[in-house]
Amino acid sequence: MAKIRVHIFLKPGVLDVQGKAVEQALHGLGWAGVSNARVGKMIEFDLADAANAEAEVKTMCDTLLANTVIESYRIEVA
Repeated sequence: MAKIRVHIFLKPGVLDVQGKAVEQALHGLGWAGVSNARVGKMIEFDLADAANAEAEVKTMCDTLLANTVIESYRIEVA
């Protein structure tokens, strides 16, 4: 059994509207030094096949979990 975490973010150059809103809100609250805020998502699940976890999760990401045209992802297997 493997514990999987997939972190998904918009690729650099893709407008991150949520990130921009967070950045502006932080500025409004007095944290003027914040810049380049990016908002992503994290998906966590257990996978029975620990031996092939990395390859299997990569296929999951490329097929369903991430829109690889505009998003990149990072996989953690524990």
